[in-house]
Amino acid sequence: MFPKRALLTLLLFVSALNLFAQADLNKIDKYIATAQKDWNVPGLAVAIVKDGKIVHSKGYGVLEKGGNDEVDENTLFAIASNTKAFIASAIGTLVDQGKLSWKDKVRDYLPYFELYDSYATSEATIEDLLCHRLGLGTFSGDVIWYKSELSAEEVVKRARFVPQAYGFRDGYGYSNLMFITAGEVIRAVTGMEWSRYVEETFFNDLQMNRTITSTTQLNSQGNFATPHKAVRDENIPIEWTKWDNMGAAGGIISSVNDMANWMNFQLVGVAKNNSPLSKATQNLIWTPHNTFVVGEGQKRARPGRNFNGYALGWGVTDKMGRRIIAHGGGYDGMYSRVAMMPEENLGVVVLTNGMRGISNAITDYVMDQYIQAEEVNYSANALQNLSYPMYDRIDDIKSKRVSGTRPSLDTDGYTGIFYTQMYGDIYVKNEGGQLRLEFSHAPLLSASLEHWHYDTFEVKWDKEHAWFGFGTVQFNFDAQRTITGILIDVPNNDIFFDELKLQKVSSPQNLRGK
Repeated sequence: MFPKRALLTLLLFVSALNLFAQADLNKIDKYIATAQKDWNVPGLAVAIVKDGKIVHSKGYGVLEKGGNDEVDENTLFAIASNTKAFIASAIGTLVDQGKLSWKDKVRDYLPYFELYDSYATSEATIEDLLCHRLGLGTFSGDVIWYKSELSAEEVVKRARFVPQAYGFRDGYGYSNLMFITAGEVIRAVTGMEWSRYVEETFFNDLQMNRTITSTTQLNSQGNFATPHKAVRDENIPIEWTKWDNMGAAGGIISSVNDMANWMNFQLVGVAKNNSPLSKATQNLIWTPHNTFVVGEGQKRARPGRNFNGYALGWGVTDKMGRRIIAHGGGYDGMYSRVAMMPEENLGVVVLTNGMRGISNAITDYVMDQYIQAEEVNYSANALQNLSYPMYDRIDDIKSKRVSGTRPSLDTDGYTGIFYTQMYGDIYVKNEGGQLRLEFSHAPLLSASLEHWHYDTFEVKWDKEHAWFGFGTVQFNFDAQRTITGILIDVPNNDIFFDELKLQKVSSPQNLRGK
């Protein structure tokens, strides 16, 4: 016979565990509200799921700086690279259906696919596309698709001109281009765009009724946040940017309520008999395929971490013996994060309309509250160490401007067509005495050029861009003082114009060779 006192003690212990498992949501709510103000983020929304239920779903702040319309749990934000998990799961369903294999070669589905050399081209697999190990540098080649009118297929065809950064399967380079390629694989296998396949496979069944895959659908949905560019402590409202040609790498737009349904599917729904994704396939998707060192600074910032890696469309790490399956997202004017702890059936999603790193501070804090970790004020700690290296670099460039210089040539002397295989043609034109910079397939990147010093000109963009602002165009000469090419230098951490090795040519790309 089990002693009554022991039984009572056990029941009280179990009751205490259950009470703790719910965490203090009022405390979490106050932490989020304080962090939103401290980080100067105009608006954000947070949802928490636990054991298959939504236990918190709420908006904080406003849709647009200076406005009165408040964010709520149904407000739409760009989830950006959190789209990658949908792509990995979508391909997982095709594996479960026997329509492809993780080890299949990409060229079996996309004959036009090429990388920097023949070996990487022939050996790249579906699995390789999803774990950033194909030898391309982080964000390398993103200048191809950014604000361009190229189709996804046309973007993929230019990937062969992106330079190799490290050995094939011998490093980590975060590649949006390879997820765009994965989206084209889905189209080749299913006969439908990746967006339609994901909608039919996940959105509909999970009642993600407000989730969309293009900015063209925003007005029909309503209740969407305005993106904001961050310039040091300032928030600048900007227009939504169309990401359709790279949608498989970051094109989904959603709300925290809808994303809560997605997390519950990942945490508990996959185990159900009618799931479109098998548990075995999900286990593979969550398994690290590309691992990297956990630095001492990371350990101090997030105590309890022992490993760090990238699986298929997800980042994977740990906390006090529990896995964390997570991913961040960065869109023009919006940051986001999804983080799940499978052993606790716990998930957190943070969607913001600003470009400030508040998301990790919220997801880390929420998870700590549920696993009774040592109290860490991640928000305060991150703010204390906040810096602006990109703007510091710009200030350094500006400080070295040489005053009193003049350009070597008259305005017409700088005009011409400048070409690189990765991108195509870029034009420098004389319009009424004003030099203009134009990109052949990205009219939204048009700009004026104003003399900076010597034969370098400052780029004055026609529109505000989220990732960059100040930039220069340097004209290069041969020994006979003939212009041979240009170097576009736009300091930023995401869109690398300096990858474009532009040489002056005599005719537009579409006329060359005819």
